[in-house]
Amino acid sequence: MDLKKTNAPVNTITYNKSQIEERTGNVYEAITIMAKRANQINSEIKKELIEKLDEFATYNDSLEEIFENKEQIEVSKFYEKLPKPHALSVQEWLDDKIYYRNPNQD
Repeated sequence: MDLKKTNAPVNTITYNKSQIEERTGNVYEAITIMAKRANQINSEIKKELIEKLDEFATYNDSLEEIFENKEQIEVSKFYEKLPKPHALSVQEWLDDKIYYRNPNQD
């Protein structure tokens, strides 16, 4: 997932309920689908962040000295400025990029 190319809002905005429920016909089902996608996005972002921070990690047994690593700070700031996973999932839902199926309706 390319987080830099998303057009999801960083701040909270209000969406049209009928636009959200348009594909499923049920707002609760649409919200459940978006929530599951938000959990997937969150785990992907967390995994990516941990991998990037581990590159800069220094393993030191001494607790006396704590070094500030500027690269770690910059990576953390970048991820803090990203849209939240729920905003990304709502944007994917509105852009029709989420595949879903209901096994009860087959």
